[in-house]
This record gives sequence, structure tokens and C-alpha cells, in this order.
Amino acid sequence: MCSADSIIQTANLTKHYGKRLGIENVNLEVVRGEIFGYLGPNGSGKTTTIRTMLDFIRPTRGEAKIFGLDSRASSVDIHRRIGYLAGDLELYGNMTGEDLLKYIGNLRGGLDWHYVQTLAARFECDLPRRIKTLSHGNKRKIGLIQAFMNKPELVILDEPTNGLDPLMQHEFYHLLEETKKEGRTVFLSSHIMPEAEKVCDRVGIIREGKLVTVETIGALKSKTMRKLEIHFARVVPLDSFAGISGVKDVSVQGDLLTCNVTGSLDALVKAAAKFEVVDIVSHEASLEEIFMSFYE
Repeated sequence: MCSADSIIQTANLTKHYGKRLGIENVNLEVVRGEIFGYLGPNGSGKTTTIRTMLDFIRPTRGEAKIFGLDSRASSVDIHRRIGYLAGDLELYGNMTGEDLLKYIGNLRGGLDWHYVQTLAARFECDLPRRIKTLSHGNKRKIGLIQAFMNKPELVILDEPTNGLDPLMQHEFYHLLEETKKEGRTVFLSSHIMPEAEKVCDRVGIIREGKLVTVETIGALKSKTMRKLEIHFARVVPLDSFAGISGVKDVSVQGDLLTCNVTGSLDALVKAAAKFEVVDIVSHEASLEEIFMSFYE
């Protein structure tokens, strides 16, 4: 049963290509107004999940719902309400960017051309040029414009920044934030961890076709071990920090204590407060380090 705020919901979504596994028992929910990151290396099952959700390929078993509608029975209605950028983007090379976007807009029942021009200016996209003359990155810009130009309720993006230069990537991140502020939803697949850490509210990590976790960025980091350095005014006894829950690899060298901590810092901070503390330095795990821990 989908909640009122549920935009995407999958239940045991599975796709096999003959004997080869695509995805297996993927269960996730994306809620209204969030930017959801779907993370994994190439070949992990991200694109298969998206294509199955959108009824481009049929699942071996399981189901997907978008806007509470069955993705197979109501695929036409669903597609009217979404924007989509494929990872393996193919465009009509003999058309100009302007002609292509107007063509797609007319198929969707109309287009705010002023908004298209605004997006084109932001992405420095030369719409009068024929698409076949454009670089990979400039073709990607046209793909992004067509995904956002109708201001859809849900935008599904497969490796969207592939080929974009750093300035255009930042412009894309601004567009994502604007989309979120308007209450619309983004489902973003990526293998670029800093990107997901920058823009996503929650992430799902997929490994060899199986969804291994779905968490907020903050929750993921709180569950991951981090290195802590505590500088004291004078030498402290090592045994004062023995047996503290979640604290490992404690070492004291003069007035410096180092350790690895998982979870709450409360017990460690209370133990340290018995002495004069000069400084505390925490080395937070990056999302990339967390991601790699699921693949080790």
C-alpha cells in the first residue's frame, strides 16, 4: 500500500537476463519532494532498476508503482508526468536542439519555450546547432533540458552529469535544489559519491543487483567508524578510556588520545571531560568511504 507521499515504490522487483542477474528483490520507496540517490558502480543494476520501473523492460517478478499507479498497467499516464534522462542518451542527429525540444514538447501537449530558453542559457546550450555536430557533453545538456522543461512531478536521471564540465555540474546541482524547493521529486542514479553527498537527502546503495541499504546521508555517516583525536592539557591515563562502548583502537601518546568511534560520542566525551580538553578533531568518513565499505 503506497502512502500519500509515496512517489516511487517497488516490491521485490527482480529482473533476470536468462541466467544472468540484473536486479533481485529491490524494495525501495521514494517520497514526494526528496532527492533520492541510487548509488552503485557501473553494472551494479542501477539502469536495470530504472528501465524496469518505467516499463521499458518487464520484470521477472515483483512490481513497481509510481504515483501509486502500477508501472505496467498505467505506464502511459505515468510517462506523461515524469521527466527522464537515459544513461545511454540517443538523439536525432540531423535535428537542431531547438527542433528536437519543440518536437518533444508538442508530443507532450505543449511547451513553455521561454523556460526552455532559460534552461538553455543556464547550461550554455547552443540550440540552433545540429545535434550531430555537438560534443558528448553538449548533447547531455539537451537531454537535461528535455527532462526538466515540462517541470514534471518526478524527474528520473540516469548518470546525469556524465560528460558535463565542473561549472555545468554546479548549475545542474542548483537546478536540483530548485526542483526540490518546488515540492517535486528527483530520482538520481550515480556512481559519483561526492555528487550524491552534495545533493541527495537519502541514498540507496545497490551491489551486484541487490539493494544493500537505504539511509539518509547523516544516518549512514553516524553508523560508520570515524577517527577521533582528543588533545588534553596534560598526559592522561589510558585505562580511563578502556571499555567504552563503540570506542576501539584507543592509543595515548603524551597529551594526545586517538581512537576509532562508531555511533554516539556521549560516553567518550564524558570520560574525556574528567580531564582538561584542549581540542577535539573528528575525521568524518566521506560517503565514498562508506560506499566502498559495502563493496569490501
